[in-house]
Amino acid sequence: MKKVLIANRGEIAVRVIRACAEAGYASVAVYADQDADALHVRLADEAVGLGGTTAADTYLSIAALLRGAADSGADAVHPGYGFLSESAEFARAVEGAGLVWIGPSPESIDALGDKMTARRIAQKVNAPLAAGTDQPLAGPAEAVAFAEEHGLPIAIKAAFGGGGRGLKVVRELSEVAEAFDAATREAIVAFGRGECFVERFLESPRHIEVQVLGDGQGDIVVVGDRDCSMQRRNQKLIEEAPAPGLTAAQRSEIHDAARRICADVSYRGAGTVEFLLAADGTISFLEVNTRLQVEHPVTEEVTGVDLVAEQFRIASGLGPSFSDTPEPRGHAFEFRINAEDPGRGFLPSPGVVSTLRIPGGPGVRWDSGIEAGDAVQSAFDSMIAKLIVHADSRDAALIRARRALRELSVEGPATVIPFDRLAVDEPEFQTDTFAVHTQWIEGTLLPRLEPQLRPAPVEDAALQRFAVEIDGRRVMLGVPSALLRGFAGGGVQAVAPASADPAELRAPAPGTLVRWLVDDSASVEAGDAVAVLDAMKMETQVTAHRAGALVHAASVGDSIAADAVIGRIG
Repeated sequence: MKKVLIANRGEIAVRVIRACAEAGYASVAVYADQDADALHVRLADEAVGLGGTTAADTYLSIAALLRGAADSGADAVHPGYGFLSESAEFARAVEGAGLVWIGPSPESIDALGDKMTARRIAQKVNAPLAAGTDQPLAGPAEAVAFAEEHGLPIAIKAAFGGGGRGLKVVRELSEVAEAFDAATREAIVAFGRGECFVERFLESPRHIEVQVLGDGQGDIVVVGDRDCSMQRRNQKLIEEAPAPGLTAAQRSEIHDAARRICADVSYRGAGTVEFLLAADGTISFLEVNTRLQVEHPVTEEVTGVDLVAEQFRIASGLGPSFSDTPEPRGHAFEFRINAEDPGRGFLPSPGVVSTLRIPGGPGVRWDSGIEAGDAVQSAFDSMIAKLIVHADSRDAALIRARRALRELSVEGPATVIPFDRLAVDEPEFQTDTFAVHTQWIEGTLLPRLEPQLRPAPVEDAALQRFAVEIDGRRVMLGVPSALLRGFAGGGVQAVAPASADPAELRAPAPGTLVRWLVDDSASVEAGDAVAVLDAMKMETQVTAHRAGALVHAASVGDSIAADAVIGRIG
């Protein structure tokens, strides 16, 4: 293994590029058109364009990624997280091309990446487990029948993928069918597959997960555990290690269950086994993420283990560099710095980061995919960076976190930083008994957050490609569209001010219009959900701002800018 292609973008691509440099491997970045000058591209030893602007054409295109590996002479592929990181098809294609796959075997991904198969394995090894289905739902009627039999609330989940995409929690029977449809749509957009299953949802649970490393021969070492209960829309915002407030018996139960589940499939590489912990102490297996997690740095900070280096070591044919669970040293927090506006319900807020001041000092780590002047792209995830702090105790780490969050400044897009500053001062979050849960943010903090200013829209970053000859070889030259417009004398067009027409229905965030919820010219009431946008990989509903007859002004599949008119209510 000498040259590693990183089949990803942003912060995780930068993380792996740095690990490659320290391990002595050459790194190859890949990029969509709008990422042509991204930080991961600038830092890698080489970079290969994937030739497109959408995830489907670039970071989700197996053909484009393998072509990039062949063109660059890479002999290994690291998938990062998200995109194709949990695709058995991609893993098989990589290995079929004669490359080293830095991840679990395709068979393990098949077994554990399919959440229904993972449930059957959990049952087999006697892991704690809530009621649920172990086959894909044929349609919304089966989800309704499960809710009628087992009661509400239920969770409808994408069978493939993770990160909160394709997950819908339903508390009203009348909403089950629509939630099934929404989960299916999100899963197709995020993972290319729409199969979903359903299980009982534990109300107000904590989200606990166990980091493991496997040698591929059946030996599994548990690296540690984390708490990831601070979530909004089923996506994590703040994580910490070790998980606070667990009894010795609870910690032993989840560690042992994680070990048994992964040993059953002879797991190879880094993986995470997730559990829910209800207020009454009930523990239920949730899923296995067959990849590196976004929140892996908190485990690294409290154990001293470099998880990416361990991935390299295992992919090279060696086992983990240790065999016993390390004793945690102190406490660590991770804050995902997302381009989202908490005061608008965490709506995505893509834009150019005009100013960036990064905190420093002892125990502070900054993992980022951007620098000042870079753009947070609307086509991809909203995460700008991760702020990680470590100290000798949880109380000391909270003090350090407050200091680092005060120092941190991001100007341009709206961010979750105001939320983070509020959260670390909340009594429920500070207490040793850890009184927060996965719905705590929406119920407790969300009503107290103020909207932020909207950023200017991100300029079109598509590349125009031309065939040119260099030293007798025909190559493709990619030139930014905006640059060509400048050459043509068009320049950059200013955004027209919004009109004051009270009838106009405007998009709350940029994205793709995936569905109208009401027919053209139908009557609506103020507050009714009327349309659905896919905004930065999450579905966002558009609600009517007043009562009247709604006339559509956009079509399903259209790309919509923030504040763009998509209809009129007259």
